Order: sequence, then structure tokens, then C-alpha cells
Amino acid sequence: MGKCILSQRKGAGSIFTAHTHKRKGPAKLRPLDYGERRGFVKGTVKQIVHDSGRGAPVALVQFRHPYKYKRVQARMLAVEGMQTGQFLYCGKRAELAIGNCIPLKMVPEGAIVSNVELKTGDRGALARASGEYCIVVTQLPELKKTRIKLPSGEKKSISWNCRAMIGIIAGGGRTEKPLLKAGAAHHAAKAKRKCWPVIRGVARNPVEHPHGGGNHQHIGHPSTVQRACPPGQKAGLIAARRTGRHSGGQSSKIGKDS
Repeated sequence: MGKCILSQRKGAGSIFTAHTHKRKGPAKLRPLDYGERRGFVKGTVKQIVHDSGRGAPVALVQFRHPYKYKRVQARMLAVEGMQTGQFLYCGKRAELAIGNCIPLKMVPEGAIVSNVELKTGDRGALARASGEYCIVVTQLPELKKTRIKLPSGEKKSISWNCRAMIGIIAGGGRTEKPLLKAGAAHHAAKAKRKCWPVIRGVARNPVEHPHGGGNHQHIGHPSTVQRACPPGQKAGLIAARRTGRHSGGQSSKIGKDS
């Protein structure tokens, strides 16, 4: 009998789970309350910190408690241009400025927003990765919706009561810097989970993967497997409708004009 292959071991968790003890916690907009719905709430950026496993920096923003005589701290994603000591304003009557959090119906067309709510009050769901942003395409007053362009290029209509932060999420261009050495890739992956290095199936032994073994690195049988395959055999092209290269279509125009 063979062993459990790597994909089966990963499913059980154990040593493959993320190391989360250094993480600061979830980064969200402040809870939607009466002050934000009717006016605005003022906050102060106390600190901008690195959150392990997250590409974007996190801003620690201090607000006054809406009812009690004390202050509360919110973790919000930092946008480009945000700095410590800066005042942030969240609410319907907040002005259009970097870092402010306002409903989409108060944002003009063409504005750049990030950390956008998908449903009113969910505290941020869209465009949250470093360097990402959405563009407000148009307002739809008859539907009470706002049409935005997502980072993927897709356009989506969401409720215009959903809130968003003005600006681009900080930390953009993070993936453009080359890793250069294996040690850098090791430490980058260590903050996430056990997902590096990725070893090919044909480079393993027969007991470790269905593609392993042989005197040359080759699969030795069709790589397509059916959807109903048991775990351990389900590796390769799962329930593939077709395989091979895509031929036909529009031919290359390079060299035709010259």
C-alpha cells in the first residue's frame, strides 16, 4: 500500500496551517452606527503597522466611543498618502479626502475608492489587497445603486449605501520586486502557510504521488482523471473537457504589415 499523498495531508491541517500568532487581527471599517448614517465621526491615525501575512499596511485609528466616555481603536487598511497624526472622517457628511470613509452615493463619478463594502454594513469586502482600487463608473438613482469597476476589470452594481475608503490601498508594487533567492521566497511563504516549495508530482516517488517514479520523469499514463476519483488518485487534469493546445482562432498579425 502507498502513503497519503501531499494533497491529502494538507487537507488535514496540522503542520500545514498558517502561523497566525503575529497577526494583528482583522482589518475592517468601523461598525456602521447612527453617527455615520446621519453625520460623520472623527478619528485619529495613531500608528501604521505591518500585519504578518498581509501585503497592505494596517492603520490603527482611534475614535471616541459613541455612548461611553472612552476611546476605541479600529484596525483599518491604510491607503496611499495616509500618515500618523492624520484626522480621518467617516460618515455621510465627510468630505472627499484621502483616507475618509463615505457612502458610495456621496462619491462623484471617476473617483478612486478601496476597501468597498459589498453589502451595507459588512465593513469592507472589495479591493483590499495592496495597490488595489475600484473606480466609480456611474450612479443609478432610480435603483439606488452605484456601478463600480473592480480591480479585475469587471463592472458591478452595488447598493449606494455601501461605504468605501477614498484612495488606493498602500503597499502597491509589492510583487514587482524580484525575490532573487530561495531564502526570500521561504520567508515570504512562511507568514502564510506551508505552501512552498512546490514539488512536481513526476519528481516524487511512486508512494508519494500518482505521477511519481520511473527511470525518466514522465507520468506514464493519461493525466486526466474523473471527478469521482478517490483522494490520493485525484491528481492531474480533473474532469477535463478537453486537453492539448488550443489551435485555430485568430492568427498572429506580426510581420504581415512589414
